[in-house]
Amino acid sequence: MIGGSLLAISGSGIASATVRHVYYSNAHHKKNAPHKTHAGHHPHQAAGTHGKHTGHPHKATVAQRSHHTNDPHQQTVTTHSHRSNLVHKAIALHNINTGDKLNLTYFEQGRYIEDALQEINYLFRDYHTGAIHPVDPLLLDQLHELKQQLDVSKPFHVISGYRSPFTNAHLRNQSSGVAKHSLHMEGRAIDIRVEGLATKNIRNAALAMRRGGVGYYPSANFVHLDTGEYRTW
Repeated sequence: MIGGSLLAISGSGIASATVRHVYYSNAHHKKNAPHKTHAGHHPHQAAGTHGKHTGHPHKATVAQRSHHTNDPHQQTVTTHSHRSNLVHKAIALHNINTGDKLNLTYFEQGRYIEDALQEINYLFRDYHTGAIHPVDPLLLDQLHELKQQLDVSKPFHVISGYRSPFTNAHLRNQSSGVAKHSLHMEGRAIDIRVEGLATKNIRNAALAMRRGGVGYYPSANFVHLDTGEYRTW
């Protein structure tokens, strides 16, 4: 895992790091080659999907979540950042639908790392439409805590990350188990599994954390996590 140089943005909860391990299955990325990102530039903007379906640039959205605290949820992100001051947080993810993989540090020296958040947003994208949406940093913190609870180093397999309203409506037509106002549409939910680990064990560890929503789907072999109110099903 490569942290790269850390370029702090003064006065915010966001920082930028230059290099980390990234693998994208897309043809325009070299297989297994470290992908470089730089402050102020998103590597996927050239693809034409970044921000296209959300109506606003992601980078401005991330900055707003750190600077403005009128919204209670934004306050939570900022406060949590201060509480976690000087904590190093890393995460490994594998999107089984696209083949994309990440193994990176997303929080360091009391700040969320902007470049890392952008890479995670891309991996979480709606692979049906290509839409990208900011992922709630608190969801990443839940995954990080879950990794510690499980004491595993294997990546979380991402079954479903962000869903556009179009995709969510389509899935609702196919299954009654898809919520009309799913938190997947807000970048606040994820469906996961870990290779070689029983989903029941993942569910039990998530329940022990008592954070957000925890859904158990043994027949589909995944666990749902979100940053809503604590509830289980």
